[in-house]
Amino acid sequence: MTQSRALGSRLARPLGVVLMLGAAIGACGSGSSDAAPVSPSPAGGDTTARASTLDGKLSAPAGIAITYFAKGVGGVRFMALSPDGVVYASQPGSGRVVRLPDANKDGIADSVEVVVSGLAQPHGLAFHKGALYVAATDGVVRVALGPDGRATGSPVYVNRFSGGGGHWTRTIVFGADSAMYVAVGSTCNLCVEQSSDRAAVLRFNEDGSGKRVYASGLRNAVGLAVEPTTGALWASQNERDNLTPEHEDLPPEEINILTDGGDYGWPYCYGDRVPNPEYNDAARCARTIAPAAKLQAHSAPLGMSFLARATRLPAAYRSDLLVAYHGSWNRDTPTGAKVVRVHVAGGKPGEVEDFITGWQRPDGSRWGRPVDVLVAADGAVLVSDDQGGAIYRVVQSAP
Repeated sequence: MTQSRALGSRLARPLGVVLMLGAAIGACGSGSSDAAPVSPSPAGGDTTARASTLDGKLSAPAGIAITYFAKGVGGVRFMALSPDGVVYASQPGSGRVVRLPDANKDGIADSVEVVVSGLAQPHGLAFHKGALYVAATDGVVRVALGPDGRATGSPVYVNRFSGGGGHWTRTIVFGADSAMYVAVGSTCNLCVEQSSDRAAVLRFNEDGSGKRVYASGLRNAVGLAVEPTTGALWASQNERDNLTPEHEDLPPEEINILTDGGDYGWPYCYGDRVPNPEYNDAARCARTIAPAAKLQAHSAPLGMSFLARATRLPAAYRSDLLVAYHGSWNRDTPTGAKVVRVHVAGGKPGEVEDFITGWQRPDGSRWGRPVDVLVAADGAVLVSDDQGGAIYRVVQSAP
């Protein structure tokens, strides 16, 4: 049984109703048990009590509340936090970046304001030394911002790389060394790329110059995050499709801890350096780096965030990582469309468990698909949803 209630609505604001955590306990979210995941199974490793939230739409651990931070943000993808604590988000389909201020700090965005438009599929966002950097599909642009948080002039490309192709998204992060890192996906499902800047994470100087390949063999590394205790760069990896004869349950998706010059195997290998049958090159695979964690096959892990600053969640979460699973597209039994918690100890990923589920209905259809995770200035966690056109706010509920 699910019980929830509305706290109120903003009649003058289009961003919707704030909803409280339900009091009743519900069942854990379901999912398939795919091959070779980190133990316990990421499909259902969480054995803690769960409750419904967001007016019964979602399921989360008991004591966690989910509300709408913003509605009506169609196709919203990746997010970043400005130096003054305002949330910025990309909308690649409309070629723009928006800001979502919350001036009265009530946990609901006051408005959706266009910062810059006319970009080529802008995706990843990062702030560095007061400027906004946007990873468009063909290069990174620098956007100077005025006092109102909007662009003061035309965006300027600080570098270029291969654009478009089968995987068009680009993600950017500034590392512990202040260098710029950009993830560029492959052009294909499985092929030997003609350009070295595909299926790779690139490193640039902080001004965008000095392009080189930092890590290779990464079919589509969409999420990038810096582990706060080690300073290491972590990447979520979307692996190949159509692996015979078990294309539904192999290969596992991955979390990789990147090293300078590291080769992570694609297209020659998957998982624990297993040769892909199209190449069957065991000797080459033996020289590659195995994933730090194996995730549910075809779950499409995208954005992720470490929780060291997530003070609005229980203290037990602070060392861990949240990863948004966008969800499968070619499984007979759909999977994903949820947020998982990855336990981290000693700078390494451990067990994986469901954190937020419910975007996927029992019949496999979905009303939303989570994309990115961000820790907000007040210590709450935000989750973007490109299908639902919303950003959710996640906190520990009041006793």
